Amino acid sequence: MASRGWRSVRGRTTLGATVVVAVALLVGAFSFYGVLSASIHGSTERAAEQRLDELAERVGGPGRDGIDAIDDEIVQLLGPDGSVRAASEDAREALGSTPLPVADDPQTLTVDEERMLVVSDDVDGDQTLVIAVSMDDDAETLATVVTLLAVAVPLLLLLVAVTTWLVVGRALRPVERIREEVDGITAERLHQRVPVPETADEVAALATTMNRMLDRLDAAATAQRRFVSDASHELRSPLATIRQHAELAQAHPGVTSIGELAEVVSEEGLRLQGIVESLLLLARLDEGASTPDEAVDLDDIALGEVRRLRAAGLEVDGSGIRAARVHGDPRLLGQLVRNLADNAGRHSRGKVAIGVTPTDGHVFVTVEDDGTGIPDEERERIFERFVRLDEARSRDAGGSGLGLAIARGIASSARGTLTVDDSRWGGARFVLTLPLAV
Repeated sequence: MASRGWRSVRGRTTLGATVVVAVALLVGAFSFYGVLSASIHGSTERAAEQRLDELAERVGGPGRDGIDAIDDEIVQLLGPDGSVRAASEDAREALGSTPLPVADDPQTLTVDEERMLVVSDDVDGDQTLVIAVSMDDDAETLATVVTLLAVAVPLLLLLVAVTTWLVVGRALRPVERIREEVDGITAERLHQRVPVPETADEVAALATTMNRMLDRLDAAATAQRRFVSDASHELRSPLATIRQHAELAQAHPGVTSIGELAEVVSEEGLRLQGIVESLLLLARLDEGASTPDEAVDLDDIALGEVRRLRAAGLEVDGSGIRAARVHGDPRLLGQLVRNLADNAGRHSRGKVAIGVTPTDGHVFVTVEDDGTGIPDEERERIFERFVRLDEARSRDAGGSGLGLAIARGIASSARGTLTVDDSRWGGARFVLTLPLAV
């Protein structure tokens, strides 16, 4: 089917090019024939008029009776009444006493089945000299031209068709190889790439673009598989904890009380709920789902997080918070700042600083701590899903490895960015950049 489709494209392209060239050749052939015919006819008229002038001088001279002696030409000298006063030998044989027609413009007529061009001119005031010139040579020339065109045009069309067929086939052959290669790439073979021809043309650009697309698909599929694997592991952990305590309570009712079992089920259920809600939120962000676009006071959100962390016993510096308003979803922006604040509180040794600074059409929200910081090589990886650095591997320390991924996803959906560098105390400083509301 694919091969037939390729040949069909090749055939349609060849047919289309041949039809276009055929129309152009036919228009050119007819135009050339018309111009050539007019040129030859005009040349014959000028030659006839020149010969007429020569004969008119002879008639007006002393040898006026020399017309009767003219051979191989049809010439008549007509009187005022239109009668033939003198005629050449060929005129007497072909026309007898019948006079040639007289007109101001050259005209054509048939004499003895021969096409003739007739021109006339007045001589001596009362006589008219008429000459008829054969047009057989003109007809033969035009017939030769028509024969040549009738042979040349089909040959040119055949040459164009064959050339187009070969050129299109050569151009489409790399495309067909690319198509065959792409057709064989499945979800399990995303590592394969299409061949890039060494032609540095549009086909090579297409192959390069296809390979870049396959790179993105391969990376997306790898990330998805890793995400599904990590998500399965995260969801399995609380379920396994609940099941273990339930089985222990069932096997040894005296060892585990109902209250202890309920506490474990409640804690693990809340943890399970948080993971599921985070996954759903990430899915919404990945799909680019529409969110409310409202005016949001970031300084109010930041001050709320300062109060919350202080209530948890942390030393929080909120002196860098300035009034700033942006457009976005208040709930998502609140979760973004909370995720950053929770991350800072979890990794700090007791000091956290939150700042909001509007400048040059943007607002910068900074959240920093006095923890151990983040190595340069890990500063992009921490925004991946289910990623925990070594010190945060324990789930008892809190967090599922989704908080920073959600924070960056929300920042992107709000047309902003989220980065990390070093804080004033040597810990981590997260910088959120958003456009200010106009």
